[in-house]
Amino acid sequence: MAPTGAASQFDQAALERRKELSGGTGPLALVKNLKVFGIACFACLGGLLYGYNQGVFSGVLTMTSFDRHMGVWTSDSTKLGWLTSILELGAWIGTLYSGFLAEILSRKYAILINVAVFCIGVVIQATAITSAAHSSILGGRFITGMGVGSLSMIVPMYNAEIAPPEVRGALVGLQQLSITLGIMISFWIDYGTNFIGGTGAGQHSASWLLPLCLQLAPAILLGAGMLFMPFSPRWLVHHDREVEGRRVLANLRGLPQDNELIELEFAEIRAQSVFEKRTIAEKFPHLSAQTASNTIRLQFVAIGSLFTSRPMFRRVIVACLTMFFQQWTGINAILYYAPKIFDGLGLSSNTVSLLATGVVGIAMFLATIPAVMYVDKLGRKPVLVIGALGMASCHFIIAGISGSFENDWKSHGSAAWAAVAMVWIFVIHFGYSWGPCAWILIAEIWPLSNRPYGIALGASANWMNNFIVGQVTPDMLTGMRYGTYIFFGAMIFAGAGFIAFFVPETKNLTLEEMDILFGSVGEATADAERMREINKEVGLDNIVHRGNSVDAGNGIIDEKGGRDRIEETKDDISA
Repeated sequence: MAPTGAASQFDQAALERRKELSGGTGPLALVKNLKVFGIACFACLGGLLYGYNQGVFSGVLTMTSFDRHMGVWTSDSTKLGWLTSILELGAWIGTLYSGFLAEILSRKYAILINVAVFCIGVVIQATAITSAAHSSILGGRFITGMGVGSLSMIVPMYNAEIAPPEVRGALVGLQQLSITLGIMISFWIDYGTNFIGGTGAGQHSASWLLPLCLQLAPAILLGAGMLFMPFSPRWLVHHDREVEGRRVLANLRGLPQDNELIELEFAEIRAQSVFEKRTIAEKFPHLSAQTASNTIRLQFVAIGSLFTSRPMFRRVIVACLTMFFQQWTGINAILYYAPKIFDGLGLSSNTVSLLATGVVGIAMFLATIPAVMYVDKLGRKPVLVIGALGMASCHFIIAGISGSFENDWKSHGSAAWAAVAMVWIFVIHFGYSWGPCAWILIAEIWPLSNRPYGIALGASANWMNNFIVGQVTPDMLTGMRYGTYIFFGAMIFAGAGFIAFFVPETKNLTLEEMDILFGSVGEATADAERMREINKEVGLDNIVHRGNSVDAGNGIIDEKGGRDRIEETKDDISA
């Protein structure tokens, strides 16, 4: 989940003006307009597809018929790691091309192309029923991963751009919930299909083929729905199709084009587009022309520029290490290998292991709800630190129980279930903390002009570490046994220390105050100055203050006041 984070006082004034004109914000505002509600459902569909993919393969790996059909590829831990993690490698590739594909072809066509890529991957996986077996799984999951990795970036981007600004926060929350819902659904589908033909030697191949093929259902729905969805108004405006952009925006809101709310939002879109173009012209003048070649080059050149100054590099460290520690909590080791883990903790049968895995999905889904509701009140640091310490404690307890009883689980059934309960508590801690909060943190630490590239860098780090965890976990469970939990516990304990001592609290801070924290004073102020001039140029100032007598400050905060507010946390970033 990747919301846009704090902005400026002028942005707040614009938000208040929208609230005054529209009459509401948040989840309740979603139901006021059927088109907006449809957008919310559409966002959930994209998240559901992502979550289903994350969870479905864990149950398939433990099914008797799949094990028999794959032979050495499920008995050899290294090969098993490749079967699982190849999807994440494909997803990493997908995140690399998603940005320029969405910019060159439009968000709409980019989604359609990636749905097609995803479906091709699923069809190839289905051919594993033939003698192709592991080759089809490897190739199909890699291609499916490319699709799901790209969609995981583009679908939220598209929905954020066509949704009214006052409900984008609600859409972010629904997106995160839908991911965990997809994980939960995949676990229970695996549990159900495990009974096709029985759970023993007579188990039918449909038991694993059906959950893999069911991935096509949300993908086809996503693609079919996309055919009837409009282009992003922001993309249209950015590509000099302003008349069409305004018409699409008015149609989405169900209002006349001359309505003041349409004027306000359209002016904001224009201002953002002009800001991006002028920022690129200033920082990368050789790439300012909007050609396909420049768009592709810009993504890599802009990400490379994040490493050229010390303050910006500090942000790179925070983003990449936060994503590093998120994956090395061991969460995806559990999502990918939960039934095998439960089997290793002494559960009596594969059926019981799949049942316990289903509870993992429910626990994570429910735990995400309070995070979506309260993270802005509690702050990022306490939630992340408490979640990390809770997860580390669970890992260490599991290691202690497993180390004591792994050679005689049958005589210690209560100990086995205690270890299983610790896994459930672990995913609860992840669900309210590192699941959503890590994405929030890496989204809000960047200056406005660098945010798209900073988030892309963080997402890339996330998928690459996701791939590594998926690859090494089977070997770790085989070779290290209970030491695996000690390792993951130590890693996330280190993650708690990293957050506590090196990452500042970012709750409710403006972009300018972020600059003070990271030692790059002037970066966000320069952005705000540029945006202030553009706001006046496109008429946004007049629209915002037409019904607001209070001066919003036009996006510039008092630097000394900002320093005083956060002086106590300034030293959280190492020199």
